Amino acid sequence: MSEVTHNTDYLIVGSGAVGMAFADTLLTETDSNIIIVDKFHKPGGHWNVAYPFVTLHQPSAFYGVSSRELSSGNKDEVGLNKGLNELASGVEVSAYFDNVMRERFLPSGRVQYFPMCEYKGNGEFENILTGEKHIVTVNKKTVDATYLKTTVPSTHTPAFSISENSWFMPLNDLPKITRKPEGYVVIGGGKTGIDACLWLLENGVDPDTIQWIMPRDAWLLDRKNTQPTEEFFADTIGAQAAQMEAIAESESIEDMFKRLEKAGVFLRIDTNVWPKMFHGATISQMELTELRKIKNIVRKGRVTDIRDNEIVLEQGAIPTNSNIVHVDCSASAISNLAMKPIFEGNLITPQTVRSYQPVFSAAFIAHVESAYPEEVKNKLCNVVPLPNSDIDWLRLTAAFMMNQHIWSQDEGLRKWLFENRLDGFARLVHSVQPDDAEKMQILGRLRGNSQAAMAKLQGYLAQVAQA
Repeated sequence: MSEVTHNTDYLIVGSGAVGMAFADTLLTETDSNIIIVDKFHKPGGHWNVAYPFVTLHQPSAFYGVSSRELSSGNKDEVGLNKGLNELASGVEVSAYFDNVMRERFLPSGRVQYFPMCEYKGNGEFENILTGEKHIVTVNKKTVDATYLKTTVPSTHTPAFSISENSWFMPLNDLPKITRKPEGYVVIGGGKTGIDACLWLLENGVDPDTIQWIMPRDAWLLDRKNTQPTEEFFADTIGAQAAQMEAIAESESIEDMFKRLEKAGVFLRIDTNVWPKMFHGATISQMELTELRKIKNIVRKGRVTDIRDNEIVLEQGAIPTNSNIVHVDCSASAISNLAMKPIFEGNLITPQTVRSYQPVFSAAFIAHVESAYPEEVKNKLCNVVPLPNSDIDWLRLTAAFMMNQHIWSQDEGLRKWLFENRLDGFARLVHSVQPDDAEKMQILGRLRGNSQAAMAKLQGYLAQVAQA
């Protein structure tokens, strides 16, 4: 088999959202040449295999690459996100990344794109269809944009056994159902499980026919508090101020979560069950109302076995049969929670440097790569850990606040954040006029409680470490 050689400044492995956002910033801020390698047939990463009714769960304005808007600037007028800024569908996101590649990256003459290729390491990749081998000489750095390992139900292997007679499917296949099931069992309490339940309810399924297996209840975020437009200032920046107050005034970790819930920062589906999970899932109040219609929630741990007549869980079993649809929502969105330095010699490993925003983080890291000396890059890009448990929220919030403080000391970074569309909130804050008493009061609460909140978080984390 022939070998093809290449020479490039940056080799980016992965053309998902992270790889695309990184490449876009490099293309804007440097004159570097870039090779992008990906196993899928078109850009977008996991969006290529996402379920057909998937949408973003934060406003479209926060997503995509820095140079091109994804959002049309509209608010949803119908549905469970009504009154809030639009959420792009999976089809829209997929088309967006394809357009960015075809209309911006490739016409630049500085980007080469190799889809349907498996990266083998050490600058080598192979075409999956033809077997042709490629060897790349990388002049500057390799960027591993696959490190976070996003997983989706359609490519996920469940961690439990499944009877051959069971009616079992990933939620991708829900729209393909052609006969009325006796009932539905949704397996998984995370964002995918939420989406499956909401899709069923929106399509008229009786909530009493839905069983929801929820190994852990989750703290959720109110989507109204994530809106990037000025009319939502009191919600968005107000929630950040309320968060700082709740942390600063709390007397224990439990008290802090109670205050955060009372302040509207956190939501939970069942107010009688204390959540132990936090993945940063965002929902609207209308979605929350719908989810609360499902009363048959199974809290017996994770599924270990689906048999012909029962579902075995860690703490018991529930009956089932072959006429009940079992919907797999057990895949973790991010399967690699291990952190490592972002900058390591000739390797860049993008991870989150701001809570809940891996795409913004990728663009920010690319900016730091292009504008700062090696010795300060990791200091500017401390990894904000991805959350799994409720306690992880403390860790990510403390890390994010530390990054924000460091960035605020650098005039160049302040300017970049203000001008970058993926930031979302910098312009919102800077737009406040001194004579706007209401907004100035919100900013005063936010800034006035930050130091005390940081001290409380550090104290709580010390308690957790000693426990």
